[in-house]
Amino acid sequence: MDLGAITKYSALHAKPSGLILQYGTAGFRTKAEHLDHVMFRMGLLAVLRSKQTKSTIGVMVTASHNPEEDNGVKLVDPLGEMLAPSWEEHATCLANAEEQDMQRVLIDISEKEAVNLQQDAFVVIGRDTRPSSEKLSQSVIDGVTVLGGQFHDYGLLTTPQLHYMVYCRNTGGRYGKATIEGYYQKLSKAFVELTKQASCSGDEYRSLKVDCANGIGALKLREMEHYFSQGLSVQLFNDGSKGKLNHLCGADFVKSHQKPPQGMEIKSNERCCSFDGDADRIVYYYHDADGQFHLIDGDKIATLISSFLKELLVEIGESLNIGVVQTAYANGSSTRYLEEVMKVLNHFCFLALFSTAVEMKIKQSAEQLEDKKRKAAKMLENIIDLFNQAAGDAISDMLVIEAILALKGLTVQQWDALYTDLPNRQLKVQVADRRVISTTNAERQAVTPPGLQEAINDLVKKYKLSRAFVRPSGTEDVVRVYAEADSQESADHLAHEVSLAVFQLAGGIGERPQPGF
Repeated sequence: MDLGAITKYSALHAKPSGLILQYGTAGFRTKAEHLDHVMFRMGLLAVLRSKQTKSTIGVMVTASHNPEEDNGVKLVDPLGEMLAPSWEEHATCLANAEEQDMQRVLIDISEKEAVNLQQDAFVVIGRDTRPSSEKLSQSVIDGVTVLGGQFHDYGLLTTPQLHYMVYCRNTGGRYGKATIEGYYQKLSKAFVELTKQASCSGDEYRSLKVDCANGIGALKLREMEHYFSQGLSVQLFNDGSKGKLNHLCGADFVKSHQKPPQGMEIKSNERCCSFDGDADRIVYYYHDADGQFHLIDGDKIATLISSFLKELLVEIGESLNIGVVQTAYANGSSTRYLEEVMKVLNHFCFLALFSTAVEMKIKQSAEQLEDKKRKAAKMLENIIDLFNQAAGDAISDMLVIEAILALKGLTVQQWDALYTDLPNRQLKVQVADRRVISTTNAERQAVTPPGLQEAINDLVKKYKLSRAFVRPSGTEDVVRVYAEADSQESADHLAHEVSLAVFQLAGGIGERPQPGF
């Protein structure tokens, strides 16, 4: 490790005095002008992680659904997963080190993690379409090269595409080709094979309006659409040609405001979806005949997919269990439907599909079964191939959903009618320091500050079929509030009252939360 060269280059990417950042599940995120030193240092850290794991490591420059003025960075571990928690701590420590402490921190990390500094290192880099991303990506490259690491800069990618590249490179190409064409071909081939088996005819199930949040998803979906155009026609909105990234559009906006994005006209019962800024989130929605907006979020997406997988497993005679892992935000109606109607295992986190061993078993089944069962097994194989198993992926999820709707002959209204969501409301409360909030039980109960959870419990008792929880944002000094109840009015009142409790007990700043949405 050439400490002299590191010190020299670090001075070119100087840390602003007094700036403290925390690496969370979303990596680092803040105003773009404060991130140059962080990017350089994450290039250094990626090289150390690559040397330690003897694997390719990814670095993604993005702030996802944050405003265009922000940016961020996160590291991708060898199988496309999030950075290991112990290395998140190293990332925070390195990012916040003063210039004179940089050498010591790097040596401490290397010694603590038993990094062989003679080991080769390889880092792949991707970025979103923010104006600041190209320059910040170059700062990452500076960090990689000063530590002697090799790199490949993929340039503009969705976040899930970078996860895919890392996974492919570290599995010797068995998962797929580590190129953008490889990604397009892998997903599109599986989608086209699936939709060929759909019994429905005409265009009623095969066209989709897509809000791309003025982000990278538009660029990549436009590049990809000719690969699957025989199975699906997509019409892109908020494609980046005008309008700001994530401004009045995108999955987060649609979900939070319960209305369509700006710039998209929706006819009755048209199927629509929104990506977020880096295309790792997706929500569906439509207007009914009365003009009422209907949101179809991750709960119903998980229900659609898991129910279809269960049907196929029954068809081929496999007795495998399916577990749907949900976040704390999962609507109570979805949890009851999964447990009581579908009889699936339920845990709080995210949708779990198949382990590698199960995947291999399904693929072997396709070769050994009689025709009817072989067809079902082949569908399962294509569904597995269609999922980007390295990360949550809006493009991949969209194709899975569209294939299942086509195969089952479902309209968007029929999908939505699987169960009725309890009315809910999500709010944000600005606080001086989000770290005053700590939680337990999958983020559904507040541990600190004292008295907050008791106040929430008392408020929940006032409403029927209600629940509420609060959690700190991973990226900004706000506390997120979620409430649901038997009516929208009750959910709105509960959310407001919980917001007031947060404001009073957790150091709220600015204007007190006001009723009305």
